Amino acid sequence: MMPPLRELDTVVLLEDRPQAGLRAGDLGAVVQVYPPDAVEVEFATASGRTLTLETLSVHDVRPVRDDDLLTVRPSIRGAA
Repeated sequence: MMPPLRELDTVVLLEDRPQAGLRAGDLGAVVQVYPPDAVEVEFATASGRTLTLETLSVHDVRPVRDDDLLTVRPSIRGAA
């Protein structure tokens, strides 16, 4: 069983969310926890600009692991 998520935890998106410009594997930060099973996650560009805030089920994300590798890609929404 996964430990409960907390504010400021870094998480990985598990499935594409094209309407939000997100792909599976994108990193986000938990900014709010909504018991019993939802979280507000901020997804940002590499420069720190917020791309989107998404309310997700805890089943839509997972905590980062020590063996996760970071990558960079252009935003689906394009540069602002």
